[in-house]
Amino acid sequence: MDYGIYIDIKRCTGCQACVGACMDQNDLAVENQEPSWRHVFSVEEGIYPEARVMYVSLACMHCQDAPCSIACPTGAIGKKETGTVSVNPALCIGCRICLTACPFGVPRFNNEGKMQKCTLCSERVAEGLEPACVRICPTGALKFGSVNELGMQVGIKTAVKLVRSVLQTDSCGS
Repeated sequence: MDYGIYIDIKRCTGCQACVGACMDQNDLAVENQEPSWRHVFSVEEGIYPEARVMYVSLACMHCQDAPCSIACPTGAIGKKETGTVSVNPALCIGCRICLTACPFGVPRFNNEGKMQKCTLCSERVAEGLEPACVRICPTGALKFGSVNELGMQVGIKTAVKLVRSVLQTDSCGS
């Protein structure tokens, strides 16, 4: 079964709790300048007085046909049975071709120049727990589950929005 994380950008406040949880779970040390595997980006929209800021919490998307895996010349990056894209540091030569291939700019490189990235907290998931970033999110903006289940939830949410929009249009035009 392929697992994934969905972000509801309307709920994300940019608090960075997910970044801290990721760093803690993966023993990434700020003092050693180890990069977090999850980042929160701000996206500005509109102009004053209608301006607003939205936040996007982003980590590895664990793509179905992962471009980083396809591009890796040593086979250090591969897909596991759970759908996670993983890195074998023993095979990584630090060429950074994976970074160039990734459409999301996800790969990070440790102090030895080896690629590292989100593992979807596979050890937590194996124990029946959510990934650390999902567990800590105070607004529930991050959701974890099977890709099919998450897709169905998004489809239902979109359908409800569409129905409400049609009903609102009909009631305004009557």
